[in-house]
Amino acid sequence: MSEHKINKVIIVGAGGIGRAVGLLLAEYADFEISLFLGDRDLLIAGEAASWMNEGNTKGIYATAFQLLPGYEDQENNQFIQADIILDCLPGTEAPRMGAIAKRYGAHYVNLTEYVNETEQIKKLSEDAETGFILQSGLAPGFVNILAHSLYKKFVFKYKNEQVEYIGMKVGALTEHAEAPHFYGFTWSPVGVATEYLKDAWIVDDFKKKTVPSLSGRGSLIINGISYEEDYTSGGAADLPDVFSKKTRKLDYKTLRYPGHFKWIQSILDQVPQNEEPIQYLEKHMLSVIPSIEEDIVVIYCVVKGFDHSSCLRSLEKAFKIGPVKVGKVTLRAIQSTTAAPMAECARMLLSGKYKGTILQSHIDPIEFLNGPFVKAVYFPDHAVHLLKESRNAVVRVAV
Repeated sequence: MSEHKINKVIIVGAGGIGRAVGLLLAEYADFEISLFLGDRDLLIAGEAASWMNEGNTKGIYATAFQLLPGYEDQENNQFIQADIILDCLPGTEAPRMGAIAKRYGAHYVNLTEYVNETEQIKKLSEDAETGFILQSGLAPGFVNILAHSLYKKFVFKYKNEQVEYIGMKVGALTEHAEAPHFYGFTWSPVGVATEYLKDAWIVDDFKKKTVPSLSGRGSLIINGISYEEDYTSGGAADLPDVFSKKTRKLDYKTLRYPGHFKWIQSILDQVPQNEEPIQYLEKHMLSVIPSIEEDIVVIYCVVKGFDHSSCLRSLEKAFKIGPVKVGKVTLRAIQSTTAAPMAECARMLLSGKYKGTILQSHIDPIEFLNGPFVKAVYFPDHAVHLLKESRNAVVRVAV
């Protein structure tokens, strides 16, 4: 990107993630930006913009606008001459926002794990002259790029492109949890209910397949703490397609404290025939599970396989991230870990090196993991060296 160009950045959706993305961009961007924040509710957009303006230390000023249906057709709307649109709206809005980005020649980044909406945008963006990075949050998003980086390091180190297992595991949790649910809400309750009930994509015996969520329960210890894991939908992104012939098994699983999934299953066993299961589960969870401000995010990725001497090897990386200070503000863990990958994707798109549909396996892990936004949240004390040694040994992965 040009050092002197002021990049017009549009954030749509003024909730917790939208405002966190704006704050991270204002505080850590190594390029010039002008920020605009749109939401259906102008008061919410204005409050969020003020929060961003007061929270950053770099003097970046965000402008709020009201994003109502048909706004994009108005004369002098903010999408005109936009360089990039960062979509933090509910996933159902993604096709509309993607179409607006293409219409106005802007780059586009979203967060949604919704499969149908993602397929619509993939078709829309195939011939775009700008870049469309999809599913750019924590999971899908960061965890997939991290897993891909470990796979590339494994191939470089052990000279074997076929591995036994690629595992991606993420938990948005609280430090404390009580019986019987052993949980506290740190993000959207309907999002939790949805990921528990939609099917999940995995690789099993080198073949991509779907499995019911909550049908692969297991237990593991990360940094000395016991967790349980189970399949949930959406988090694997495009990796089951990319690695179906390169790994015997691949999955994405959600981490919870022991006992939670058993409690969830006891609720699902009681769903009346005339009720929609996602709505029933959400309603029941909301009646007994509190929402918690002080949260943590636990991430674990692993790649296992054999080296040239048939010795089983494992490369793994784990994180436990709490609230993160950005500028004058402390962000919740789920805010920062979701927003930082989106901001990093925006930086990569504004470099002008990408166009068309870009999924997680297409993103250069070295560039991504060493970018200023990811480093600020995930690696605050040092640069990332996961892939430095293999920069000259790029593994081509067929899509």
